[in-house]
Amino acid sequence: MRVQAFAKINLSLRVLGVLADGYHELRTIFQSIALHDTLSIRRVRGPFWLVCDDVACPADSTNLVWRAAEAVWTASGRPGSARNVGVTLAKQIPIAAGLGGGSSDAAAALRAFARLWRVDAKRLPDIAASLGADVPYFLEGGTVLGLERGDVLFPLIDRPKAWVTLVVPSFGISTKDAYAWFDADVGVERPLQPNGSLPAQGFALREARNDLEPAVAKRHPEIGRMVSALRAAGASYAAMTGSGSTVFGIFDRKPAAARAAESLADRERGLSSIIVTRTLTRAECRRLAAK
Repeated sequence: MRVQAFAKINLSLRVLGVLADGYHELRTIFQSIALHDTLSIRRVRGPFWLVCDDVACPADSTNLVWRAAEAVWTASGRPGSARNVGVTLAKQIPIAAGLGGGSSDAAAALRAFARLWRVDAKRLPDIAASLGADVPYFLEGGTVLGLERGDVLFPLIDRPKAWVTLVVPSFGISTKDAYAWFDADVGVERPLQPNGSLPAQGFALREARNDLEPAVAKRHPEIGRMVSALRAAGASYAAMTGSGSTVFGIFDRKPAAARAAESLADRERGLSSIIVTRTLTRAECRRLAAK
C-alpha cells in the first residue's frame, strides 16, 4: 500500500492569547499544497519498523508515523506493540520548515493503518488530536479554518487553484522557539484582537498575516528579505508559513511562480531549496492520497 502525505501552508496565522492548558490560542487558515511525502506500507513478520530516506528524520518511536501505528494498533484492540507491518518513508517535505510534514505523515499513516487493522475511520480525528495539534487538519485537507490550538476545524470553500513558490532557508525553526520569541516581543498577558471577524466562506488574502513572522524575522532577517523578494517578483501574497522557516508566494499562473523561483535562486544565498507547487482542494487531497 502506498499513500501520499501532502504539505500545507498557513495562509494566515493569528495568535490570540494563551489557553488554560498553556498552549497559544490560534486562528489560522490552512491550505493544502501538492508537495508530498510517500509512505510505502507492507506486511512483514515481526515487530513494526520504519525506515526513511532522509537522515534528518528519526526512524524510531519518536516519529509520528511510529506513534500513529501504536495508537491505531491499540485502538484495534490488539495486545502489545504494533507488529507485522513495515513502513518506508520517502521525504520530499522539508523538515522543521513550517510545512507540516511530520503531521501529514502521521495522518496518512492513520488512514492506512485504520484500513489495515479495521479501525472505524470515525475514531481517527480523536487519535489524530492525541498525536499533535496539526494532525487533525491533515485528515481534512483543502482550505480550513483552525481555532484554539489549530485543531478545532471548520472547512471552508476551497480557494481557487493557485501556484505556490516555496523558499526554504538552510536553517529550520523550532515551533517552541518561534512562540517563545513571539511571547518575548509581544507578551501573552494581554489577549490579541485580530482585525475583523472570523473568516467564513469569503476569506480573502488581504485579511491574512502571520503573527509569528515579525518575531522570527527579527532573529533571522533572511525571512523578511525573502518575503519582500517574492512580493517584488509579483506574488499576490507572500508570508512565512507556520512557525517557519519556509516562506511562500502565491501566483495565479505557473510561469510566474517559476520566474520568481529563478529570480530568488539567483539573488538569495543560504537556501536549502526553492520549490514550485500548487494548491490542492479537499477533494483532490482525498483522491490523490492513495494514488
